[in-house]
Amino acid sequence: MIWAQVTRYYDRAPPFEHPSDNAGRTASDIINYSRGWLTYMFKRYLICTDLVDGLQRLTAFIPALAQAGGQQFVFTHTVPIWAEGDIPRLDEAKIAEAQTVLDAALAHQGEGREVIVDIQSGKPQDMIPKLVQKYNSDVVLMGTATRSLIQETIFGSNSLAIARSTAVPLMLLRPQLINTYTQAELTLRCQNLWRYLLIPYSGSESAKYLLEQLKATVQAAGANAPQKCLLLTVVSETKRKGISSDYQQQAAAEQLAQAEAELASCGIEVTTEVRVGDPMQEITHAAIKHDITAIAIAHVSRSALLELTAPSFANEILRHSWFPVLFFSPKG
Repeated sequence: MIWAQVTRYYDRAPPFEHPSDNAGRTASDIINYSRGWLTYMFKRYLICTDLVDGLQRLTAFIPALAQAGGQQFVFTHTVPIWAEGDIPRLDEAKIAEAQTVLDAALAHQGEGREVIVDIQSGKPQDMIPKLVQKYNSDVVLMGTATRSLIQETIFGSNSLAIARSTAVPLMLLRPQLINTYTQAELTLRCQNLWRYLLIPYSGSESAKYLLEQLKATVQAAGANAPQKCLLLTVVSETKRKGISSDYQQQAAAEQLAQAEAELASCGIEVTTEVRVGDPMQEITHAAIKHDITAIAIAHVSRSALLELTAPSFANEILRHSWFPVLFFSPKG
């Protein structure tokens, strides 16, 4: 149920004020920017794949990722140490297999794109943070399956382990979707990774931390930052004792106005919306209605116990949302 929706537009300096600014850009690039589609949020991508999660397909879509602002693309696969026998050793056959699959990306080297394939041996949660530092990556792309809390507690989660050990954001994609996209669909997805972000906002410590991280990222991207975002608060249908539903909705709208003002200074088109109902359902409905490209979330704690057991809203989105999730790593 939608209670209120407000859209504000904020002036930005034109991106192409001088003819030289258009150097290296196609006519399509310039047209797309005028439509708010040219969104260069991140430049150095670390793409981690287990070779069956669908992210290995991105080796053929580097030009499309470059249209979303990417300049450096590091593809990596981590091969477990072969533990058979008395002495652990590298699994050379698996390393060669991964190298063959990912080397296809090297065909897209050039035209302002740097493409690297780096196969590692060990555990992903140990190797990926090292690769982030080695290549100065500013975003990590990973596949993640939908899982229950019990499954995650028993089997663990590479994405949560990596989030706790690195400071850069993770872009989490569902293998079930990436593997089923046609080439045309995946091209469009890659071109529009950061076009329109949905930001669930509750005024909590995690929500404020998310705004801080988004502002820093957008300010670093400058004129090439995402052009649109939706700030969304969901008010529970369960009435709080002594507090009317109308009052809760009005308070949520005022809280969103403050958050909107913070993002406004970054020059983004901001839409705010208050909904009433189940948070996961309403976020999904809003994402569909507004043609969202990703949901941005954050968590303030690096505690493994908290990550796995607390009834965290961020955790629910990580486990159950089918939309791409931009997860800002917890602060230490």
